[in-house]
Amino acid sequence: PVAPDPDAVPDTASALLNFDGISYAKGASALRQLVAWLGEKDFLAGINTHFARHRFANATLADFIDNLASATDRDVHAWAAQWLRTTGVDTLTPAVTEAAGRWHVSVGRHGSRPHRLAVGAYDRDPLDGASLVLRERFEVDVPQGESVTTRPGRRPALVVLNDGDLTYAKIRLDEQSEETALRNLSAVPDALTRAVLWNTLRDMVRDGELAPAAYLETALAHLPEETDLAIVQGVLAFAHGQIADRYLPAAERPAALATLRNICRDLIRRTEDGNGTGLRLTAVRHFIDAATQPDGIQDWFHTGGVPGGPELDPELRWRILRRLAVLGATDETAIAAELARDPSATGQEGAARCRAALPTPEAKAAAWAGMFEDDSLSNYLFSATAQGFWQPEQAALVRDYIPRYYRDAKAVADRRGPAIAEAAGRYAFPQFAVDKESLRLGEDFLRDTATTPALHRKLTDQLDDLRRALAVRGN
Repeated sequence: PVAPDPDAVPDTASALLNFDGISYAKGASALRQLVAWLGEKDFLAGINTHFARHRFANATLADFIDNLASATDRDVHAWAAQWLRTTGVDTLTPAVTEAAGRWHVSVGRHGSRPHRLAVGAYDRDPLDGASLVLRERFEVDVPQGESVTTRPGRRPALVVLNDGDLTYAKIRLDEQSEETALRNLSAVPDALTRAVLWNTLRDMVRDGELAPAAYLETALAHLPEETDLAIVQGVLAFAHGQIADRYLPAAERPAALATLRNICRDLIRRTEDGNGTGLRLTAVRHFIDAATQPDGIQDWFHTGGVPGGPELDPELRWRILRRLAVLGATDETAIAAELARDPSATGQEGAARCRAALPTPEAKAAAWAGMFEDDSLSNYLFSATAQGFWQPEQAALVRDYIPRYYRDAKAVADRRGPAIAEAAGRYAFPQFAVDKESLRLGEDFLRDTATTPALHRKLTDQLDDLRRALAVRGN
């Protein structure tokens, strides 16, 4: 929950666990929904009352809710109980029909929270048939006071719930809108609407409702035309870190990486004119990460730049060197030479990632000992070493370390405290081992072993992600 009951946070160790995406990103989204649900006028009246009553003083969540309630007829206390004290996320699904020159939409809700959201209706541009234009955007309450909202005209080509991102929920598409989104996503005129649609497709993949390959095909078709940097970053990160590395079987990973390289290559070509430097840098980074042969990125490394830019800064040089290490195309001598070139703290972390990523038994043994045995690594170097250790290409090499992980992670967490415990759970977890035996090992460990709250929380999250990956694979 965004605001857990005080009894659920018994000590500072538990409190530290709640500084995360739920309290920040979900909390911010809940506040955005509160503005939409109350209406901006009533919301501003309520917070002005709050500021006036508590100026030069502290206030509680109960004070805040009371002051908002004084400005509206809506039940803000019930809203707070449902939105701030409960866990999980609602799913909103449209049903769209057409009859007698009018179209109708009703919104089904899987969950318990009240929502006020915008519905966007988009038509194909009659001039080119490919672009989409906004016909209208209107707001509805969910659950709806009337079961169906009726609008004049033919049904739109695309109906988008939560257009403008006013609420925190998973969004689904009706069948025709899903087909339009998959075919014409880059033709949606507003970047925020495109982001809502990309998030919808991502959630559908994670919930087993859209094939990972379909997501990659959509990314290949539309991402090279995308102009919004945040969308490009988010789609590439999900497509690589989750789909290619976890959701697809190992035999399908090379084809997925080839698709990612094609997307990045198209983005690099599109930005050759010097516009979109942020897009170009993002594409270069992900091209490096998706490389399966060393030649191209090795040339960039030796020449010190990508043809047409950018020149390689230390971050890009270390990124290339790490990928070369994974591919077995570099060695300790090259890593030491690069560290001499960049002896900064960032360079130390880059060298740790590269050394841990080398595909030799000796490199893996040294990295494991550094993380879990001698306790000499700083938090940052521990995290960097962990980030280099597990690589999908090296599954056979590190298989024997998977059962050792839980015992050793518990021991280092007990010795070194919550910061290392969090790092051990976040970065050192064998997340590329997507199989039922890995899940069994983790579930047995959490069921039978008491450990520090930070490690327990991270392992709970990791095992949930592992269950999801297995479900997506159909296992």
